[in-house]
Amino acid sequence: MPARALMFQGTGSDVGKSLIVAGLARALANRGLEVRPFKPQNMSNNAAVTVDGGEIGRAQALQARAARTPPSVHMNPVLLKPQSEVGAQVVVQGCVHGVAKAAAYQRMKPDLARFVLDSYGHLKREADIVLVEGAGSASEVNLRANDFANMGFARAADVPVALIGDIDRGGVIASLVGTKIVIDASDAAQIRGFLVNKFRGDPTLFAEGMATIAHATGWEPLGLVPFFADARLLPAEDALGLDRPPTAKTNARIKIAVPILPHIANFDDLDPLEAEPAVDLVRVRPGDALPGNADLVILLGAKATIADLAALQNAGFHTDIAAHVRRGGRVLGLCGGYQMLGRTIRDPLGLEGSAGAADGLGLLDVETILTDDKRLERVQGLTNDGIPVSGYEMHMGLTEGPDRARPFARLSNGSAEGAVSPDGRVVGTYIHGLFADDRQRSAWLLRFAAGGAAISYDRLIDETLDRLAAHLEAHIAIDRLLSLSR
Repeated sequence: MPARALMFQGTGSDVGKSLIVAGLARALANRGLEVRPFKPQNMSNNAAVTVDGGEIGRAQALQARAARTPPSVHMNPVLLKPQSEVGAQVVVQGCVHGVAKAAAYQRMKPDLARFVLDSYGHLKREADIVLVEGAGSASEVNLRANDFANMGFARAADVPVALIGDIDRGGVIASLVGTKIVIDASDAAQIRGFLVNKFRGDPTLFAEGMATIAHATGWEPLGLVPFFADARLLPAEDALGLDRPPTAKTNARIKIAVPILPHIANFDDLDPLEAEPAVDLVRVRPGDALPGNADLVILLGAKATIADLAALQNAGFHTDIAAHVRRGGRVLGLCGGYQMLGRTIRDPLGLEGSAGAADGLGLLDVETILTDDKRLERVQGLTNDGIPVSGYEMHMGLTEGPDRARPFARLSNGSAEGAVSPDGRVVGTYIHGLFADDRQRSAWLLRFAAGGAAISYDRLIDETLDRLAAHLEAHIAIDRLLSLSR
């Protein structure tokens, strides 16, 4: 019997669509259902490697975990990864399909829609229910032609929709009622109910508001969801998560500084560190200086490495990093950050813009040549000090040079990975998810006499998903959602 399906769209970005789908996936999985998350189109530089060797948005990987099923490329068949002036990299069913600017991408949509429907059909054949997440706002009527991210998909696949509004940002009544007004009547008829998310305070005070929305739209109220503070413990979908205030810590013993650059990617690499009570993680934006008392500076991945290297240098971070190293501080470069630490980055094919080269920070004696062969692989092995490491690689480019003779790790296939400076204080690696491994995170913290890892990161994520599921069970009419699905 084909799976049932229900789609969750939003009145805007960051209204909580990804979180609600994750929580419902865990709640329904707890009820014994085979659940599959699905997002037809995502735009994010936070990506994950799937078991079938492709990449999808990080949010869909989290939703798969919530559903207790391995992540698959079919859960996010179209992923847009914004680059520099060349537009966005288009990933289709896990593989790089090309690069396109906004207008060109609109012309690609009719062809891409068949991949979306193919992936959706694949998931329906293996599930009891598919939870579909929309993208951005349901009211973007200027993008409705050839749409397959929101109402275009809902209509094509005949999937009923629940619309989510965010009361925390204000104007939730207007945003929900306004959506009904501006969208096509046939699209509006696809919406069966609404949720109001991120409520704070006494819910009885918004009872009239829920009734007003229901009366003005004809849509059924499906839940008033209180703000879920523990959402900060889960990986954020996009760069908006970088703006959330840091967690106050009274017993932090290690300070880690991270420059925040324009094309930052896979910044969820920081989440396990931020969850550690001993770590004071400081995000530093251009215009501010890296703190002089930092123990470790981390350079994160980038979707446009040469452009972000230029931004780093224009902000003066290269001077701060050089001073940090002279004081005996440590530096870790992850993926694009690893490439920046070398002597040179070359882009002979113009993969990130105009063909050319750029001088790196020169803290590792390596050079990188960007290539169009993208490496997507889950990896495991041992670091050069014998500590187990696991994670995934997701990068374009080959890095070689004398410091590669001191690899960061030996992978299980026998290959050397990463590079270490002669004094051991500068490390570069292509391994994402490094700190999600409790053993590796402990080893890094012990280097700074900060004690080992105080948490099990995997357990923290699963316990948070369980609390989220219980939260939604208490505040959403889940049985009614199931009856609305088809």
